[in-house]
This record gives sequence, structure tokens and C-alpha cells, in this order.
Amino acid sequence: MSDTGPGHDPIRGRTALVTGAGNGLGRAMALTLGARGARVVLVGRRAQTLGEVAAEIDGPTRTAVCDTSSPEQVAALGEELAGEEVSILVNNAGIAGPVASLIDVTPSEWDEVFAVNVRGVYLMCRQFLPPMVARGAGDVVNIASVSGKRPLPNRTPYAASKMAVIGLSTTLAYEVGPAGVMVNTLSPGPVSGPRMTRNFALEAERSHTSVQEAERAFVSRAALGRMVTESEVAAALVAMLQMPGLCGADIDLSAGMVAR
Repeated sequence: MSDTGPGHDPIRGRTALVTGAGNGLGRAMALTLGARGARVVLVGRRAQTLGEVAAEIDGPTRTAVCDTSSPEQVAALGEELAGEEVSILVNNAGIAGPVASLIDVTPSEWDEVFAVNVRGVYLMCRQFLPPMVARGAGDVVNIASVSGKRPLPNRTPYAASKMAVIGLSTTLAYEVGPAGVMVNTLSPGPVSGPRMTRNFALEAERSHTSVQEAERAFVSRAALGRMVTESEVAAALVAMLQMPGLCGADIDLSAGMVAR
């Protein structure tokens, strides 16, 4: 952040690029950044959903279709956005992957999860960090997860990929921090919404229990006995962008799913 003086708003007037912005957490974070006065660039795989989210933002927006796991598409995105001064990069795009024991996960399923959840973060950082480094300012927030910080049976590809994002981010912070670019991870716990509902249905089928029982068993691990909400995650993102000196950090927001 280039100015941290009294009265400075660290978000208003900046351009924020959010991947996976067409739904879920991406949508919530894009809406919140827009409400805080940022120019939001919404990136995702489906033009229609991106347009629908953009229409909800009362402020300047831009949408771009891109599969962030594709080097060619990310390079094309960089050319498309060459006129934008992206100073906030939120790498949120990700997939949940299979719900199965490790021995039942196929190599193609494993590779797909890492392609989207890890390679996508690498490619987006590789594309959009150089201008930030040249300007001597910028914020990168990579969305990880508390998964992997405590056992999450039958979700090894997802847990491993999200821990890889944390490792990538902490190391990258030391590479670009001296240039004034802040790199951090935000690690939500289970977020209430359609994705978790699908996961509970899959777990219920696998364990021969009800969806309600699968959900209760999962949230019982949290100190607050509940999941976090999309709006809480978006608020945490804003808080991180308002914290000068936050670099190389991994912020847990899990309703107590992880306490350390």
C-alpha cells in the first residue's frame, strides 16, 4: 500500500482483481470491495455469472473470462487487462475435488485439483506481480483453507493443495516484500453455502448417514459450533487490506475450527 497516512482508505480508488468471482466467496468479496470503492475486475469461467455479479456492484467494474489454470489463458488475460493498474489481487478460484479415500482418488482427479488450486495461483501471481513490484506497492491475498491444519478425512487432494497455497504465499512474501508488495493468505474454515451442502451430501452417501448428521459432525469441530459466512470472509479480506505491515501472514477465519 503506497499511502498509510491518517484518513487514507487503503481500498477506495484501487483496482482489485478477484478470481472465481462469479459465485460464492468470490462474489461476496467482489461485492464488498466494490462497496468500499474499488474498481473491481471480476474473473471466472462463465461470462453470464460474472455479468450478474458486476450488475450488483454500484461502481466501476470489468469482467473477463479466464481459466486460471491455463498458462495461455492467463497470458491472454494479462494482455486484455494491460491498461488496468491492478494493485489488489485476490486469488480465490478453486475446486473442492473428490470426496474419497486417498487410495480411491485417481491421478487425473488429483492433478485437476492442483491445477486449479495451486497452479492457478502461481500463474496469476506470475502475471500480475511484476507491475506491482515495479510500482513498489500492491496486495496479494491468496485464499487457502484451514483444511490440512487438522485432519479432514477423504479430502486429501483439497487439503494438500490448500496447504501448498500457504507455502507458496509465505515464500513469495519474502521474495516481493522488499519491493513493497504484501502477500498473505486468508484461510477460511467451512463456509456455509452450496459447496458445503454438496460436500455433506457426498459424505452422507459415503458414510451411510443423513446430510444433517454429516453437517453436525463437521461443525462440531468448531469452537462456535457453526460454519463461517461468506460475508464474514469478505470482511476479513477488507480487514487484512487495512493492516499496514501484514506480510507473509496466514489468517484463520474458522469459527474456531482451528485454534492456535
